[in-house]
Amino acid sequence: MAGVDTRNVARDSLFMLADITLESNSRKYRVKVRNLSPRGMMGEGDLPIARGSRLTIDFRDAGEATGSVAWIEGARFGIAFEEEIDMDAVRNSMRSKAPQSLDVPAPRYSQGSYYKSVDRSKVRTV
Repeated sequence: MAGVDTRNVARDSLFMLADITLESNSRKYRVKVRNLSPRGMMGEGDLPIARGSRLTIDFRDAGEATGSVAWIEGARFGIAFEEEIDMDAVRNSMRSKAPQSLDVPAPRYSQGSYYKSVDRSKVRTV
């Protein structure tokens, strides 16, 4: 049955950035991580990979993982990790990067009517 996910591994659907280094060259490629599980991930980005390419993924504060490309579909690709990663470490690193407070005023539309009071004597009728 095509299009049905038959994997029984829990995955986190998320959006984060990671750096990938290919075994075939030492250049780093910035990619979007779309979902993540202890044994693999789905990424999106423009990098010269083929099925079976070996690489290292740098999750910044959460450490690195090595693996190989399992599938490619357009700009998206799947990576199977050689060893399980610590999902809690990845989640915690994402939380530590989140802003603690935002000093941004609320948008005007949420502050009530823009025209607080209208002097009807100054309004022209047509």
